[in-house]
Amino acid sequence: MENKETEINELGEFGLINHLTKDFPLKNPETKKGVGDDAAILSFGDKDVLVTTDLLLEGVHFDVRYVPLKHLGYKAAIVNFSDIYAMNGTPKQITVSIGVSSRFTVEHLEAIYSGIKLACELYGVDMVGGDTSASVSGLVISITCIGVAAPEDVVRRDGAKPTDIICVSGDLGAAYMGLQLLERENRVGQGQKDFQPDFSGKEYILERQLKPEARKDIIEELRKEGIKPTAMMDVSDGLSSELLHICKASDTGCRVYEDKIPIDYQTAMMAEEFNMNLVTAAMNGGEDYELLFTVPLTDHEKIEKMKGVRMIGYVTKPELGCALVTRDGAELPLKAQGWNAFTKE
Repeated sequence: MENKETEINELGEFGLINHLTKDFPLKNPETKKGVGDDAAILSFGDKDVLVTTDLLLEGVHFDVRYVPLKHLGYKAAIVNFSDIYAMNGTPKQITVSIGVSSRFTVEHLEAIYSGIKLACELYGVDMVGGDTSASVSGLVISITCIGVAAPEDVVRRDGAKPTDIICVSGDLGAAYMGLQLLERENRVGQGQKDFQPDFSGKEYILERQLKPEARKDIIEELRKEGIKPTAMMDVSDGLSSELLHICKASDTGCRVYEDKIPIDYQTAMMAEEFNMNLVTAAMNGGEDYELLFTVPLTDHEKIEKMKGVRMIGYVTKPELGCALVTRDGAELPLKAQGWNAFTKE
């Protein structure tokens, strides 16, 4: 009987990573944490070195028909910085590797690098190397970011405890609604020579999609207030997905409240225009790059005073599972319906 081949989408992104890397034992004492968090943790003397990498592929992660190349370069850098901040670290250096097809010119590449340069300037990060190659499948950008933290400051995904408060920065769902808007205007404008997309009153959600920011400000504020989260991630694949990651790594459950989820007015208006469920967009949209973190109950008053942070629920014992509590008190099990590059359309 012949062996059945396994399709990649059966495992999903995180299942695939786990499957491919589980047989790589750590051999070096400097490697404190390998695969399975926002960044790897390497120990060198009195500092921990944090390493993360992101791969962006044309046609999978971005569409150059409506994503300006300078914005693309900026975003490619920011998503890496965000992973370092999600470990409670500070990004210090990046390497940039680009695969480029013949339809791109030197000027196109200059635009991408100008976006990367702007991100580096604003966040105090050095660009220290990389690689370039010809590509037969469009534009490919891979950035690796190196950050640092004192060993006692590093926050992983696996430290959440029952009764901890679940917090999130900023608001959610805006980047996803920005993407829906861009895709709609791109479809409407196809074949029209002088088409002008209508973005008035929707600038915020567009910026959230095209030019996200890493929440360096929230990390600095937490340090100033003397708060060290027990677990933390950035919201890149959707709140539901990230909550499930934290709960699985920490062996806990959670309860988050629908009426506590922070949503911007433009996001709500856009969801209504598209006839989409607003909470579904906020829970599963992804690409917000906000920080999701848990803190002990004793930090409640400090968190309450922080601008730009909302308490959205609490951590429970694992046997209670992970659920969203609706406005009418019903509990819906959390599902990871966020971004997955391997899902078939």
